Amino acid sequence: MQKVMIVGAGKGGTAILNIFKQTADVIAVIDLNPEAPGILAAQNAGIQTGTDWHQYMSDQLDIIIEVTGEEEVFRELREARGKNTVLIPGSVAFLLATLLEEKEELIKTLRKITYEHDLIFNSSGDGMVVINTEGIITLFNKSAEKIIGTTREQSEGQHVLEIIPTSKLPRILNTRKTESNQELLLPNGSKIITTRIPIIDENDQLIGAFSVFKDITEVVNLAEEITNLKEIQTMLQAIINSSDEAISVVDEDGRGILINPAYTRITGLKEEEVIGQPATADISEGESMHMKVLKTRRPVRGTAMRVGPNKKEVVVNVAPIIVDGKLKGSVGVIHDMSEIQSLNRELTRARQIIRTLEAKYSFEDIIGQSEEMTIPIEQAKLGAKTPATVLLRGESGTGKELFAHAIHNASDRRFNKFIRVNCAAISESLLESELFGYEEGAFSGAKRGGKRGFFEEANNGSIFLDEIGELPANTQAKLLRVLQEREIVRVGGTKPVPINVRVIAATNMNLEKAIANGSFREDLYYRLNRMPIHIPPLRRRKEDIPLLCERLIRKINQDYGRIVEGVSENAINKLMDYDWPGNVRELENVLGRAIIFLSYSETIIRIEHLPELQNSQIMDSEDPVEQSIPTEPLALQLEKYEAKVIKSTLKAVKGNKTAAAKVLGVSVRNLYYKLEKYNIEADSMQ
Repeated sequence: MQKVMIVGAGKGGTAILNIFKQTADVIAVIDLNPEAPGILAAQNAGIQTGTDWHQYMSDQLDIIIEVTGEEEVFRELREARGKNTVLIPGSVAFLLATLLEEKEELIKTLRKITYEHDLIFNSSGDGMVVINTEGIITLFNKSAEKIIGTTREQSEGQHVLEIIPTSKLPRILNTRKTESNQELLLPNGSKIITTRIPIIDENDQLIGAFSVFKDITEVVNLAEEITNLKEIQTMLQAIINSSDEAISVVDEDGRGILINPAYTRITGLKEEEVIGQPATADISEGESMHMKVLKTRRPVRGTAMRVGPNKKEVVVNVAPIIVDGKLKGSVGVIHDMSEIQSLNRELTRARQIIRTLEAKYSFEDIIGQSEEMTIPIEQAKLGAKTPATVLLRGESGTGKELFAHAIHNASDRRFNKFIRVNCAAISESLLESELFGYEEGAFSGAKRGGKRGFFEEANNGSIFLDEIGELPANTQAKLLRVLQEREIVRVGGTKPVPINVRVIAATNMNLEKAIANGSFREDLYYRLNRMPIHIPPLRRRKEDIPLLCERLIRKINQDYGRIVEGVSENAINKLMDYDWPGNVRELENVLGRAIIFLSYSETIIRIEHLPELQNSQIMDSEDPVEQSIPTEPLALQLEKYEAKVIKSTLKAVKGNKTAAAKVLGVSVRNLYYKLEKYNIEADSMQ
C-alpha cells in the first residue's frame, strides 16, 4: 500500500483521512493544533500524530498531502520531500480520493449485478451457452450441463466446437442474424431446439453470441413413434407430466385431449378449460397452429403467439400425429420467451446503471451514408470540438434532437449535464422562470428559497433549446444576454449568476422570415447562427431508407416485443417512391403501424402491410420541374397532416395515449400538447 502523510488536520484533512485510511497506509497526521479534529480521529484509528512534520519526513514516503492551504508550508514540503515522494494539494487529493471511492462503489454494484445475472442464468430451465467473438465459451449454465453432458468447468474457456461439434453458434458471429427455434442433434443423441442470438452492444459492435435451448428428444420421439393415441394415453400422460416443456395434444377434430403441468404454468389454463375444448381455446392472439397442422398435415416450427388470459408471449412447435398413414391428431410444444426477455431487460438495466450520461445518443446512432447526410454529420463532429453555439435547422422529424445528443456526447462536456428544453411545449407565462429560475417571493406560488432554472442546472454542460423560433420577445432578450455575458438573472432577482453553458438550438422555422416580420430578434439570430447545420429532409436522401428501416425495426421490435426481421424488396421500393413530408418520424410511424397489424406468425413487412402513401403535388423547391402553386402555407398543410396522423394512430391503438406516443416517437407530454393544439379528443378514438 502507498505510504501517506497528511499535513493539516482541519475539516479538509479529516475528510481526506477518512477516505485514505481505507485505501492507503497513513503513517502520520500533522497539525500545529493538537486538538484538531483530524488529530483526534487519527489517534482513535491508531495513527501517529504530531505538530512537526519534519520528524516524519523520509524517502519511504510515497505521498504527502498538504491540507493547510498555506503557500509557505507547501513550499517547504516541496523542498524537503524525497525525489520519489509525490506532494499533492488537499483539493486534488480530496478529488482523487472521492473518485477512488466512487470507483469502489461502482465495482461493488457491478459485482452485485454480475451475481444476479449468474443467478438468473443458472435458475433457468433452458440450457444457455454464450461465446465471445473468438468462439470461446464464456458462460455455460447448469441446464446446459445436464443437456449436453459436460460440466461448466470443462466447457468455459474452450472453443464451442470442441464441446459441441455440431454447434451452429459460430456462424452467428458472421451473419449477425438471429436464428429462432432451430433443431439440432447433439453428439450424445439428444435432440434440442435452440435459438441463436448475436450479442450487440450499444455502439452496434458485435461482442459475441448466445444460444438458449431445450431438450425435445422425448417429445419428438413420442410424436413420431405413437401408433395408437387412445391405448397409450396413460403412458403419454406420465411422460409429458414429468417434462419441463409445456405440451398440448389435440385429436383429429382439433379438441384438446392432453396437457401437462408445465402447460398450465405457462398459459394459466387448467385442464377443464382445455380438455374437450377447441384448439383455439388457449389462443389470445394469433392463429391456432394445431388447426393449421391438422389441415396441412405438415409440422410448424417457431411460430410466435400469445396464449392464456395473461397473453403470455410464447413460441410454439406443432407436429402432426400420423399412424399408418392416418391423421390422429397433433402435438404442440410451447416455449416461454419471458425468461429471455427478462434477461435482456436486466442487461439493459445494467447498462443504464453504468451509463451516467444524460444524453442518450452518439454519432454512431445517426443513420445515413448519403452525401446529403454525411456533410451535416461531419459539420456536427467539427462543432462538437468547439464551444461555439450550434443552430440545427431542418424540417420536423429530420433528427435535430439526435444531432444535439451526439454533439454533446462528442464534446469535452460529455461528463456534465445535458438539459433538453422544448420552447414550444412550455407556456409563455412559465417559460422564463423555467429557463432562468426565480427567487423566493418572485410571484405567488413560488417555492420557498426559489428555484434553479434550466441554465443553472446545465452549468458546465450543454442545453438544447428545441423550437427556438417559438420564444416570446421578452425571453429572446434574456437569452441574448446569456449568450453575450455568460450570466443569467433569476426572475424576481437582481444579482447576476455566472454560468458556463454550451447552447445547442434547433428550429424548423424560417428565422430570416421571422426577422423580417418582427417576431424574432436579428441580434439574437446572429448570436445563434455562429455554426448553422442544415439537416436534409428524408426525400433528399432516399438511399438511406433501407438502413433506416433496419434500425427502426430493431427499435420497434424491442419496444413491442416482436421479432420482425425486415422489409420486402417491393415494400422498400414503395417507401423509396414516397416523399416523406414527416421525414424519419413519419417513416417510424408507418413501420410501427405496419408491425402492429402484422400477425405474430409473420416476420417480413410486405407491401400490403403498408398504408396508402400518396405524394403531395407540392414538390421540393430544388426539383427542376414545373411546380403547382400551393393554396395554403406549408406550415398549415404540415399541421393538418400531423393532426391526421395522430388521429389515425390513436384509432389504431384504441385511444391509448401512451401506446400512441411510442408509435409516433414523441413524449406523452408532447402528445398531450398536440392533442390540445389540434383539438383532438383521444377518448373518442377508443
